[in-house]
Amino acid sequence: MKKTEWILCPLCGNKTRNRVREDTVLINYPLYCPKCRQETLIEAKNLQVTVIKEPDALDAEPMKL
Repeated sequence: MKKTEWILCPLCGNKTRNRVREDTVLINYPLYCPKCRQETLIEAKNLQVTVIKEPDALDAEPMKL
């Protein structure tokens, strides 16, 4: 049987509505927390969750047409 764990919100630390198994791989996953109502972009592999820092819209380079 595969081990499963709840994904915890990286901002408030509460359980989200998502669970991962040890063989789950998430890339650029938008994690929503119902408690703090925030969305965070994460990656998960081997039950290890990493927060992806997005560049702010003001800091990003303008798009060239």
